[in-house]
Amino acid sequence: MIPLKSPGRWLRPALLSVFAALLTGCDAAILNPKGQIGHDEKTLLITATVLMLLVVIPVIVMTLVFAWKYRASNTKARYEPDWAHSTAIEVVMWSIPCMIILVLAVLTWRSSHALDPYRPLDSDKKPVVIEAVSLDWKWLFIYPEEKVAVVNELTFPVDTPLNFRITSDTVMNAFFIPRLGSMIYSMAGMQTKLHLIADETGRFEGMSSNYSGHGFNKMHFTAHSVTEPEYRQWLDTLRGDGKALDLAAFDALGAEKNHDWYPVTYYGSVEDGLFGTVIRRHVGDNRHLGMKHDGHGAAHEGHDGHAAEATASTAEDAAGEHAAEAHAEHAADEHVAEEHAAHAGHGMAGE
Repeated sequence: MIPLKSPGRWLRPALLSVFAALLTGCDAAILNPKGQIGHDEKTLLITATVLMLLVVIPVIVMTLVFAWKYRASNTKARYEPDWAHSTAIEVVMWSIPCMIILVLAVLTWRSSHALDPYRPLDSDKKPVVIEAVSLDWKWLFIYPEEKVAVVNELTFPVDTPLNFRITSDTVMNAFFIPRLGSMIYSMAGMQTKLHLIADETGRFEGMSSNYSGHGFNKMHFTAHSVTEPEYRQWLDTLRGDGKALDLAAFDALGAEKNHDWYPVTYYGSVEDGLFGTVIRRHVGDNRHLGMKHDGHGAAHEGHDGHAAEATASTAEDAAGEHAAEAHAEHAADEHVAEEHAAHAGHGMAGE
């Protein structure tokens, strides 16, 4: 019969070897950034971790050392049952963590402003504006200045700032390209912003990092960082081979609730203001939850605007009439008060 301890002697080293082999092939995108924002976030992550380990590692080491030194079998260890306080130990235990917390606070404050996703990046090159719309379950990227669009694929020139405007035509999602850094949510009826840049050419995986339904695991795309000539050639390809994207085509695209990965689709022309229309269709009574997808909200925007203006005008007129009535009543009250004062004065004079 094999003793129970025997399997453990070879099982533990085997498991450790397998785990080490898996880690060897692991390529953490966040720790291998390809953009300025990603590098800054990696530096912040490592710095904060090292600062916190300045407390964690000594505590772990001292715990093991004390447990070994003051074990029951060590009769040579000092035994002081009446010892209760040491000023030197208290100073070390409180001063070092307080200093680390102070450094972390300053570091967090500065980095939170420097890495604000809404803050534009400094560059000599003109930024590329990209409008991202999350659908069920795919990403639509509109290039408003180039008047083209593409589904589940991003292409942009290297070393050029990317100004993302992000919204959703359905439920909330999260736009994330791990190697470029910074995740931000997409929400119906709202616009969020994100500024990224790629420092080198390559293919970077993008995703939605927020669960949003049955096809969520297929909601990923590829971001291509290319040279400027390659980017221009890609735009020419879109304009030549792509379809037209208007509101009707957009509604048809959104109506396809794909559970598998949606293939890359090119649109060589885009209706002006489509991104704004997508946002506005979810704004207003009974539309802010994203329940209407038939485009009627956009069709009635003009009517809603006139109604809002009329309501505001009526409110201003009512406010003006109320103010006039109040002024008249106040003036009448002052007039009556003056008459009473005059009569009182005559009475006192007669006396």
